[in-house]
Amino acid sequence: MSPLEALASGSDDGGSAGRPIINLTDAALAKLLELRADESDAEELGLRVAIASGPGEDFRYDLSFDEFLKAAFTDEVRTHEGADGRSVKVVVPGSDAELLRDATLDFTDSQGLVIRNPNRPQAPDIEGLTSDDELSAEIETLVTTEVNPALAAHGGFVTYVGHDGEGTAYMTMGGGCHGCSMSKMTMLDGVQTMLSEQIPAVQRVKDLTDHSTGENPFYS
Repeated sequence: MSPLEALASGSDDGGSAGRPIINLTDAALAKLLELRADESDAEELGLRVAIASGPGEDFRYDLSFDEFLKAAFTDEVRTHEGADGRSVKVVVPGSDAELLRDATLDFTDSQGLVIRNPNRPQAPDIEGLTSDDELSAEIETLVTTEVNPALAAHGGFVTYVGHDGEGTAYMTMGGGCHGCSMSKMTMLDGVQTMLSEQIPAVQRVKDLTDHSTGENPFYS
């Protein structure tokens, strides 16, 4: 593992002009400049930030130094300049831009480089499930307005995937609920009850999350 990969392991969160995709704190910018200085072609290198996780999974990130002049046409490139005039270009794949927009890259001695991302992972596309009908709209509204605010107290959230037309709604869980020993109880006793009481067409909730990959449980 490279020094940069080691520092990024604690992650939480084209066109060189325009609003930044990712915000860099002063501490993160200083650390990136320090790390880049060790590279032989430092001035040609930018920080590439990509999402390494799949839909329905908690965000995982790939951070690496790469030559920004080799950025793909679809990449988003932004220049981040510090108070001392030194700068770093951040390269984000175009396909990841909206999922990383307004995220913040920070650095602390205890966590290393950490990304705080206000966005939610995309829902996985599961064959046979419906996610674009009137019932789905009802479920998503309830998840947004009541379910996730309740789970936020535990640092978690659910993402609606779809329903099977036979009374079962499918979700994934993220944040503090991903990998949490209490997550199954939370899902069955909390989310399922809330949905079934307010939306009669939903009788059951099934959790599609692979909790063995959770790294930041609220409970242990």
